[in-house]
Amino acid sequence: MDAQLTGMQAEPKKALGKTIQVRLVSDLARSQAYYRDQLGCLVDDWGHAERDEMIVILQQAASAQDVRPNAVSAKRSNYPTDWEGPEYGWDTFVHMGWEELSAYVEEVRGRGARIAIEPFIGAHGGWEFKNAYVLDPDGYSIVLGAMRQAEL
Repeated sequence: MDAQLTGMQAEPKKALGKTIQVRLVSDLARSQAYYRDQLGCLVDDWGHAERDEMIVILQQAASAQDVRPNAVSAKRSNYPTDWEGPEYGWDTFVHMGWEELSAYVEEVRGRGARIAIEPFIGAHGGWEFKNAYVLDPDGYSIVLGAMRQAEL
């Protein structure tokens, strides 16, 4: 479409870098230990918790009232498929391989992680998905998710 018709100037696309979540926590040392010991992350004194491509920056909250995991989102009927949205709040969504998801859940379970929702399988829009939910000490929900094309 012609840039003059839309009122927009044609500009080169800007590249955005990796997104890193920042999470306010009630007890920084406890959260650092949990992400390191239960979730298997590399954790530094800055509060960076990293494993593979998942990175979270943990920061000490000024007060307990500042720690606010996401509530469940409103249902929507206008997604591109028949899915209306998640049943529980999501704070972090981590894409994983189909087989790796269950193996990781078992790994972190063995380390004492809080598995809030066991792996489950669903389908919509020609895709199967497998999700599991892990909670951190402040109740932040880390959704582990895998997708593959549904078999016909």
